[in-house]
Amino acid sequence: MARLYVLLFLVQIVLAVCALISCLSAEEGQIRALPRIAWVLIILFFPLVGSIAWFVAGRQPSAGARKSWPGGAGSPQRQRPRPVAPDDDPEFLRSVQDRAKKQDQELFRRWEEDLRRREDDLRRRDGEPPREGDRPDV
Repeated sequence: MARLYVLLFLVQIVLAVCALISCLSAEEGQIRALPRIAWVLIILFFPLVGSIAWFVAGRQPSAGARKSWPGGAGSPQRQRPRPVAPDDDPEFLRSVQDRAKKQDQELFRRWEEDLRRREDDLRRRDGEPPREGDRPDV
C-alpha cells in the first residue's frame, strides 16, 4: 500500500511540474479565467486539483485539438496543398540551378578577362602589340 501512495505522490508531482511549465510558458492570450500568477499559486498550493484545473480550464486549447480527423464526421475533408520540402520543390530546384549557372557564367567571364589582361601585359612586356582579332566575343 505504501508503494501505491509513493507512486501516486510521484504522479502528482510530475503533473504539477508539467502544469507549472505549461502555465509559465503560455502566451498571455492563451491563459483563460484567471491571471497567470493566480494559476501558479493554485498549482503550487493545490498540486493535484490545481494541475487538473489548469489543463481543463486555464489554457486555450491548441489549434489542432478541436480539429477532427480528415474524412471524419465533423467536417468534410478539405484539400489544401501540403507544404513541400525545398529539395522536393521543382521551382526551388530550378531557381538553384539558374543561380548556379549565372554564378558559373560570371566566374568564367571574370577568368577570361583576367587571362586577357595577363596576356596583354605579357605582350606589352615583350614588345608585341595586343592582338584584338583572335579573341572571341563573350
